[in-house]
Amino acid sequence: MATDAAQQVAERRPAYLAELAQGTERFHEPRRTDCPWCGSERLRVRLRTTDLVQHKPGTFTLDQCGDCAHSFQNPRLTPEGLDFYGRDRHDGPGGTEAERLLAAAAPGTGRHLARARALRAFDEPECWLDVATGDARFPALARQVLPYTSFDGLDTGDGVEAAVREGRIEEGHRGRLTDLAESLAGRYDAMSMFHYLEHSRDPREELRAARTVLRPGGHLMIEAPDPECRYTKVLGKWWAPYVQPRHLHLVPLANLRAELTELGFSVVGVERRAPHVPYDLAPALALFLNSRLPKADLPWRARPATPLRLGLRQAAWWASAPLLATAYGLDRALPPLLTRTGFSNAYRVVARRGDDG
Repeated sequence: MATDAAQQVAERRPAYLAELAQGTERFHEPRRTDCPWCGSERLRVRLRTTDLVQHKPGTFTLDQCGDCAHSFQNPRLTPEGLDFYGRDRHDGPGGTEAERLLAAAAPGTGRHLARARALRAFDEPECWLDVATGDARFPALARQVLPYTSFDGLDTGDGVEAAVREGRIEEGHRGRLTDLAESLAGRYDAMSMFHYLEHSRDPREELRAARTVLRPGGHLMIEAPDPECRYTKVLGKWWAPYVQPRHLHLVPLANLRAELTELGFSVVGVERRAPHVPYDLAPALALFLNSRLPKADLPWRARPATPLRLGLRQAAWWASAPLLATAYGLDRALPPLLTRTGFSNAYRVVARRGDDG
């Protein structure tokens, strides 16, 4: 297994080094001088950091608007930059220990069922489109709550096609919502966007596309990281939902509500406690350790890691296991208290599209 991983790194190193020889600035668009949400020029730096998971070269900045509080990556990555920094993140040599620990925050069965119940309180839809469905785990589980609802999925990866073959969704749409919206116009009476808007280049365009796809009277459910979470001040750049350079926008709840209203939606449900992901302290510790321990063997590093360094790294991770377990336990134990005091790291909005067509 270790030999295979080393060979994989060695095979990919020349291509990565050739790309990096051209510099990383080309992966960024020109820096904005105004807020992409409200147009204000009152910007301040909220966060400046590096890639804390894969440790690919580059620096990333989140600016915050002084008027509407919208936070956004500035300068924003180009599509080529997003591809470069996302490559090998999950199934390649970039799948580091920190990435695997961050993956533990993936929604469990209980959270998926709670999402379905949250929308059932307002409607029992005939057909539901899950955007960025991934392996379609949510639709497969949501059937337990909504047995008469037909679930479809949309994603850019080939997992959506596998989900159709394996029966987790009825129909799969491969591509981007903004590109497919017109062909799906008025087809669904429920849609979900779970931790999706923060990855999009233009959240407003995504919301307009959602309005197009929804039937009049249909419901849109959104979950997103809450940039007003108090953990942002406690943990700083180690707060996992910052996860640069993947997240391009952090939309305050008030801004999202106002935009939905402008598009003709009625916000019928808002929840800031239930969507909380009980995973703040453990990933922050994992990211910190990942930055301090001997570096892994990665193809974007010019020199291969020595066996001694890799051995020390593995030993250090094992030695830190009790600390990580303690942090994980606190993440599980504290939410009943902390989510009442502004420490919830996510919010949920349910909005009904107007009947005016």
